[in-house]
Amino acid sequence: MATNFFFNNFQSSQEQLLIENLIIESIKIYGHDVKYVKRIVQNKDKIYGEDTQTSKYNNAVDVEMYIKNVEGFQGEGDFLSKFNLEIRDQITFTIARRTFNDEVGQYMTIDRPREGDLVYFPLNRKLFEIKFVEHEPIFYQMGALQMYDLKCELFEYNGELFETGEPEIDSLYENNFLGSVQSQVLLTDDDVSQVLTLENGDVFATEGESIEDIDTAAENETIQTEAEDFLDFSETNPFSEGGRF
Repeated sequence: MATNFFFNNFQSSQEQLLIENLIIESIKIYGHDVKYVKRIVQNKDKIYGEDTQTSKYNNAVDVEMYIKNVEGFQGEGDFLSKFNLEIRDQITFTIARRTFNDEVGQYMTIDRPREGDLVYFPLNRKLFEIKFVEHEPIFYQMGALQMYDLKCELFEYNGELFETGEPEIDSLYENNFLGSVQSQVLLTDDDVSQVLTLENGDVFATEGESIEDIDTAAENETIQTEAEDFLDFSETNPFSEGGRF
């Protein structure tokens, strides 16, 4: 038997449009203004799926999103690991499909939110990386999908270049960007005039320069000299300690 056509309205475009309009209006009322930042992958590794060069972020678009985390950030939060203090805040943003297509997709020429792109949250001035895009957060209301859920995690900076034109975003990591090296390190030449420079022209290191030249409090050479008297890492006995064994 067929379902009752008086109640089965999954093919009604007007009902679908009504729900979509209500969702968009609700996000405009209860949502937040954020910035969607597009990631540009320069050289993607086809095996690992990672960018072998420095990724760039040079587009940012204002858009409204709803935050599903009403009681605070999710995830593991702040904890002290064996490496350092880590902050693993997670947040879920909801954006209407039509809003994304009209305000983000057409401008950035993408048809859906993408993993790896960023969302800038002005409330706490943090960037969140999209880890997963759930395209069915509510399962086919009236036979259609009206929104995306963006499951995001606090962005961990890894040398990416930000040129979005938005000062509040570009200034977050400008002091940490090392850029590309303009000079090669000399391995066989004794010419100490060659230097290793950063993209902005600052000197990173000089060939033949020791750590004591940079940090006067360092005692690396002194420790190395004294260690040679009782540590013997020769090929014949790499684990010995001089003449003790």
